[in-house]
Amino acid sequence: MDRRKFITKAGLGAAGAAGAVSLASPSIAQERIEMAIVATWGRDFPGLGTGAQRYAQKIQDLSGGRIQVSYYAANERVGAFDSFDEVASGNAQGYHAADYYWKGRHPGWAYFTAVPFGMTYDEINAWIRYGGGQELWDELAGEFGLKSIMCGNTGTQAGGWFNKEINSPDDFNGLKMRIPGLGGDVIGKLGGSPVTVPGGQIYENLVSGAIDATEWVGAWNDEIMKFYEAAKFYYTAGMHEPGSMIAAGFNAKWWSDLSDGDKTIIEAAATAENEMMMSEYNGKSGAAFARLTNDHGVKVRAFNDDVWDAMAEAADEVFEEARAHSDLANRIHESFEAGLKDIGGWLGTTTGEYLNQRNRIRGI
Repeated sequence: MDRRKFITKAGLGAAGAAGAVSLASPSIAQERIEMAIVATWGRDFPGLGTGAQRYAQKIQDLSGGRIQVSYYAANERVGAFDSFDEVASGNAQGYHAADYYWKGRHPGWAYFTAVPFGMTYDEINAWIRYGGGQELWDELAGEFGLKSIMCGNTGTQAGGWFNKEINSPDDFNGLKMRIPGLGGDVIGKLGGSPVTVPGGQIYENLVSGAIDATEWVGAWNDEIMKFYEAAKFYYTAGMHEPGSMIAAGFNAKWWSDLSDGDKTIIEAAATAENEMMMSEYNGKSGAAFARLTNDHGVKVRAFNDDVWDAMAEAADEVFEEARAHSDLANRIHESFEAGLKDIGGWLGTTTGEYLNQRNRIRGI
């Protein structure tokens, strides 16, 4: 064959092949997606509210603006506790909330925020991702037309603000305390009256005397809320929320219709916020606690062993009632307890022992 003809034919063949590839894989603009997120937090509320807004913006940024997110803080579109129905019905596509707010619908929801004497941030992350937690969460959420993933954490919460000292379990008798979740049920077992109100309404209820005590988050948020103006005694660690996980929830039908790529974008935004929120709370709470004690005259207290033991006994009763609700509730509890034993046991013998010795040696 003539060499010149061969090169010409080869060149045409290559061009033809390139053309075939181009025709077989046309550049198709991906469809724009509208996403409305409703939250249970006030707009710009430090930590929880700003974290939710940061998560919403991250979705839009990671998608290059193709996923257009409209974010609504509490009461801008629906009330804080109406977020569940707004998303389950499909009126909105997502929410940002603490899933234990929905425990009245099924006690299993509480385990996916925090339960008394439960998991810390590190522990619940491990259980959700590698201990079967996400699968059980999917099963529970699916019963309500929802899908939920981790999207923040506020860490181990303070015991709360009280207008009197708590020296014995009897001091909870008749106490009206803002405390949601299964922790609220524990206070009820001790003779108190648990009350659930949105965060934005706590201060006014505490000042007016509508409630006698409240838990919220920890030193950073508590200082911002100025609870020190309304209550005298601040209790350090509480049993109720050792690692409060925040959820990004979605309408299940909307979620299932997303491409794998779009799910990955949203999951990446949620994972980023899960780490960022916890870092922010840890980074700012120490200095805030110092200001509470040094500048605002707060009287810091810790629950004594008798109070802790009474809380533990009450928690056991609450857990038994939760387990009796349904097979799913029982399976969630059993998985949670197994994870707590394995994960918590390991962290206790490594991180826990290290922190105790480090803090002793360094005088922290």
